Amino acid sequence: MKLTDPFRCLLLGCLLMSCSTPETPQGVAVQVDRVVSGNTLEVSNPRETFPQPQRVRLLGIDAPDLKQDPWGEEAKQQLERWTEGHSVVLETDTELEDIYGRQLAYVWRDGELINEELLKQGMAIAVVRSPNTKYQQRFADAQEWARLMGRGIWNPKQPLRQTPSQFRRLQR
Repeated sequence: MKLTDPFRCLLLGCLLMSCSTPETPQGVAVQVDRVVSGNTLEVSNPRETFPQPQRVRLLGIDAPDLKQDPWGEEAKQQLERWTEGHSVVLETDTELEDIYGRQLAYVWRDGELINEELLKQGMAIAVVRSPNTKYQQRFADAQEWARLMGRGIWNPKQPLRQTPSQFRRLQR
């Protein structure tokens, strides 16, 4: 029996995505003021008297560098569509910030884990940075889905040729 593409998509989706259990995010609600890149936001806490912008690096993913045409800009634009000007919930893991002073977080909007959504659309690569591994399997499944479906950076007609970290190393 030959599976049709829509049926195969449905079957793969059920297999890959049904493994992830819905989570209730635990964190702080903030306002997204600006999207810096495909994996970095600038947020402020509206409950503060004088809200100070703070940079947030999305955990578990690495989006293409802005100079990686066309994927860097596309990842940024997708993150803008989903978050800019909206309230999101930041959920932390073991480490609270990176070496650049950015807060590390899983970003939730309306019950959707934005980090995972970027992976499903092929706008980022799943990256495990121990000890921050809370959604590691979920992210691996989302990336595999995008790869199998040829989405975004996994599109065989225009694939991402270097990982974001390889690209940054070569730019130095």
